[in-house]
Amino acid sequence: MVDTVTGISVRYFAAAADAAGCTKETLDLPTDAPLGQVKIALVAKYGADMERVLSVAAFLVDSELTRDLTRTAGHQVDVLPPFAGG
Repeated sequence: MVDTVTGISVRYFAAAADAAGCTKETLDLPTDAPLGQVKIALVAKYGADMERVLSVAAFLVDSELTRDLTRTAGHQVDVLPPFAGG
């Protein structure tokens, strides 16, 4: 059975938090939505700054780091832009 619960918890870090103006929120999308749909929703909501961040960001889904936009988002997605430093 496909999980179609609505509400994906998104956590933002570093530049993603700056672009969103918050560190977490819940998107009104089904949890079986692909990450590409999450990305489209975030760009539509936050505009060019978020689009720039997402063009280089990775996503953490179920403890797996991915850039695969066809992957299912699930209940929680972390948006992880590249971190500076070393």
